[in-house]
Amino acid sequence: MLRGVADDLQGAGSGPDVPSYFRRMVGRNPPVDQVPHHHVAYAALGALLGLLAVEVPARLASLPSAGPLFLVGSMGASAVLVYGVPQSPLSQPRNLVGGHVLSAVVGVSCYRLLHVDAGLVGAIAVAVAVAVMLLARAVHPPAGATALIGATTESVHPLGYGYVVTPVLSGSVALLVVGLLLNNVSTDHRRHYPTRWW
Repeated sequence: MLRGVADDLQGAGSGPDVPSYFRRMVGRNPPVDQVPHHHVAYAALGALLGLLAVEVPARLASLPSAGPLFLVGSMGASAVLVYGVPQSPLSQPRNLVGGHVLSAVVGVSCYRLLHVDAGLVGAIAVAVAVAVMLLARAVHPPAGATALIGATTESVHPLGYGYVVTPVLSGSVALLVVGLLLNNVSTDHRRHYPTRWW
């Protein structure tokens, strides 16, 4: 990557071509279209029902971490993708469930294996989670927060790898189930979920 930047700056051997480097930062796509009002309603309702569903398994298991921390941190962000942009490649089941589960494993493992400052272990956990998600073709941006929470949050540490099962796996499956039920209710053929499973 750095070599590519250096090559771009170097130009055709006549010195750095800085203007072309900065031209690459100009957005060329047209503005995003306004979302139809019924899509907004489905997205908001999905977020509400999905996050309520996420909390159920954690409460049934009487987990000490069954508060709003992981809901807001990572599952809330997942709700935006699954219900707000259900056709995004990042919203699909493999990405949603796989990204969260892999990142949770990474977060807990980093906490257990690395005995360094919380800020450093958190940064390492997110970096490794990004690499693992990319390699597994299961990129889900909110899962970066899942890794960070698993690595740095004291109320999650006593759960150990149980964190992977509840709230992470159970929560992402709950979001998925609500997404399947709600995103396909609309008669608008443009709103369906998923576009692919695997």
